[in-house]
Amino acid sequence: MTLLHIDSSILGDQSVSRALSAEIVSCQTSLHPEIEVVYRDLTIDPALHLSGAHMAAWQGAAVDDASLAADLAIGTAYLGELFAAEIIVIGAPMYNFSVPSQLKAWIDRIVVAGKTFSYTAEGQLQSLLPAGKKVIIASTRGNIYGPGTPTEALEHQESYLRGVFSFLGIGDVAIVRAEGIAFGEEAKQAAFAKAREQIAALAA
Repeated sequence: MTLLHIDSSILGDQSVSRALSAEIVSCQTSLHPEIEVVYRDLTIDPALHLSGAHMAAWQGAAVDDASLAADLAIGTAYLGELFAAEIIVIGAPMYNFSVPSQLKAWIDRIVVAGKTFSYTAEGQLQSLLPAGKKVIIASTRGNIYGPGTPTEALEHQESYLRGVFSFLGIGDVAIVRAEGIAFGEEAKQAAFAKAREQIAALAA
């Protein structure tokens, strides 16, 4: 059994999403002692943003640029890790109402026609991933974006991630959320405590 652990926060040791994703992984390894953990810090080994050269290479064009070849290898590794993992844990802070660009670059390498999804001749979407995968997202937000809040329409983080994984045929997506963490230290600690309760509930 394999768990893929991904972090995308640029805040290092000060990151709430990193702390929460680590706790989620610790909880899952306690539940499954035999599990193998594969870790990706997307701020240390990020993929490049997609370019015309990437698209050409995917269409069979020769790759003469060493940096492009290395980046294509990163994308291939991302796909391999996704296919191998039964559990995917993602630290996903909200940056400017969406996900970090490093996480978006990872998504651009795993949502690939002919690799992770395809369409039938009738236009029906088909997932090419093995069944039974579970995603757990450690979501952190400075503000509060729930239903009925003034900022609800600006939430393009959790909804985006749910949409991505649903598109890929992964319906088992759990979200551990700490929000309002920019409202002061007391609010941050309260949000952290609530998120930890959610992590414990995942193991119940």
